[in-house]
Order: sequence, then C-alpha cells, then structure tokens
Amino acid sequence: MAASIAYKQVKVFSAAIRIFHWLRALAIAILVATGLYISWPYVVGADSTDVLVQGWIRFAHLVFGFVLCAITLARAYLFFFSKSDIERRSFKDVMCFKSWIAQIKSYLWMGHLNKAGVYGPLQFMTYFAISVMAGLICITGLVLYANVYHDGLGGAMWSSAAWLTEAMGGLAMVRIWHHYMTWVFIIFVVIHVYMAVWYGLRFKHNAVDAIVSGYDYHPEKH
Repeated sequence: MAASIAYKQVKVFSAAIRIFHWLRALAIAILVATGLYISWPYVVGADSTDVLVQGWIRFAHLVFGFVLCAITLARAYLFFFSKSDIERRSFKDVMCFKSWIAQIKSYLWMGHLNKAGVYGPLQFMTYFAISVMAGLICITGLVLYANVYHDGLGGAMWSSAAWLTEAMGGLAMVRIWHHYMTWVFIIFVVIHVYMAVWYGLRFKHNAVDAIVSGYDYHPEKH
C-alpha cells in the first residue's frame, strides 16, 4: 500500500496579483479580437455606409488598451515594491546556472525543480520578456492613439508620439509592429495555458488554481 503524501499550503499570489492577472487576460483577449477586426472589418462589407460597428469596436479597443497600460504599470510597481518578495526571489535562480539546468531537466521528466521564488529561471525570463512586449505594445498603441486623437491626452502626448513615429519609420511601420506584437501575445497565451496545465500535472503544484486561490500546495519534507 502506497504511503500518503502530506502537503503544506503556501501563499504565493496576493489578491492584487491575481486580480491584475485575470484583468490582463481579459484585456488581451478583447484587444486581440477587436484589433484583428480593426485590421480586417469582416462584419460590415466594404460597400456599406454603416460605420457604427467599427466605431464600437474601436471604442472597446481603446478602453481595454488603456486598461492594459494601467495593469502593465501596476504589475511593474508590484514586482519591485510589493511586500511579498516571492516574485523578486525568482531572480536568484536566473543568476544560477544550476537552476537553469534543473528546470530544463524537469521539463524532460528528469528530476524536480527546487525554486527560490515562485518562478523557475526559464519562466521568469519568459514572463519578463512578455512584460517588455506588453510595454512596447502599449507604447505603439499610444502612438497610434495620439496620431488620431489630437485633443486631451492625445494632444499631450503628440510631441513624443511624433518623435517615435518618425524614429520607427512612419505611421505605417508603427501599425505593422503593433500588429506583429499582437501575434507574439497570441502565441504566448497558447503556450502559457498549455504549460500551466502541464506544470500542474507534472509536479502536482504550481497549477492553474494557484492564480485563482492564491495558494499553492507543496509536499512536506520529512
């Protein structure tokens, strides 16, 4: 008869991190759907005079674009200044070569991963890269916004937006890069969901429910 394994409950994600995670997921989903529609408005035919659908789609894109901008800034603040250092501790593994080898081996079903924080080194660098991409897609989105809306916030950003537009090779190039980065997010989300489920099955912890409840369960060492 196999011996039962005792697990201990560990708090890994604060309420703020969990809320921002799901808000960001919602924002990305809506931004991808509305962004693809804006680039190719397939609902209203080219010969139609009904522009209301496009207007509402663009409005939703703008609203959730600003939501993504706010969440990106808030998550950066929480990473550096949150009372819990469980995310910051993960950087120790990034600087440790043995941790990289351990995580790669664990993905090949060879051994287990002993992390200093909540993320392994490969996870940390992936999330860091997607956070940088989130910042860049927000910047290009704001540049596009300022090139259309010249009053209020758009007017306040106009000088910076004009400089970035020129630096990136023109407004068409800004749109192209904005579109390319959208596909980076689409690919990331597919891999992220797959790996989150796989990780829970492989290690029996760090599963999807951790970002829902905030708690993870680790086998107790005896």
